[in-house]
Amino acid sequence: MDALVTGGTGFIGANIARELVARGATVRVLARRGGDRRALEGVSVEIADGDILDAASVRRAVQGVQAVYHVAADYRLWTPDPASLYRTNVDGTRTVLEAAGEAGVRRIVHTSSVGALGIPADGSPGTEDTPVTLEDMVGDYKRSKFLSEQVAVELARRGLPVVIVNPSAPIGPWDVKPTPTGQMVVDVMRG
Repeated sequence: MDALVTGGTGFIGANIARELVARGATVRVLARRGGDRRALEGVSVEIADGDILDAASVRRAVQGVQAVYHVAADYRLWTPDPASLYRTNVDGTRTVLEAAGEAGVRRIVHTSSVGALGIPADGSPGTEDTPVTLEDMVGDYKRSKFLSEQVAVELARRGLPVVIVNPSAPIGPWDVKPTPTGQMVVDVMRG
C-alpha cells in the first residue's frame, strides 16, 4: 500500500486520495464507520474503518504504507464544546503521527492551516518562519491547529519524517458537505 489518507472522506482528503489514485498509487483511507463517503464515489481506495482518536485503529491503518497524508481535522470555526476541537486536532494528530513513526512510514504530510501562521506587523504575507505564539491565535479552531502543528514540529525535531502544509481557503470539486469556504461560494451563487 502506497499511502494512507486520514480525513479521506472530507473535501481536501478526498481530493488528495483521488489525485494519488490518478497517479497510480494504492491508497487506504481511514474513515469512521457509517460516515459520509460521497466524496470518494468512483475512486478505488481501500477503506480502513477507524478514527484518529482510536489509537488501535490508527495503528492498524498505518501498517504497510509508505506515506501518510494526515488531513483529518475538526474545522468548525465555533462549537459549544471547544474541547472536541482540541481532542481531534491535537490529540488525534499526535496519535496519527506517532503511529506512523512507530510503523516506519517514510513520509508524513501533516495538514495544518494558514490560520496557524503568524502575521507580520508590516502586513506582508506570513510564512512558516514568521514568529507566532499561541496567544496570537484567535479562536479555538486556530489555537487547536497551531497546537497540532507544534506536535508535528516537535516530532520532526525527534526525527519523524514529517512535513507541514498550511492550506488557506480551498475551493474545488467534491466539497459535498460543504466546508465553510465552500458554503460561502454556494451562498454567493444563490445571491
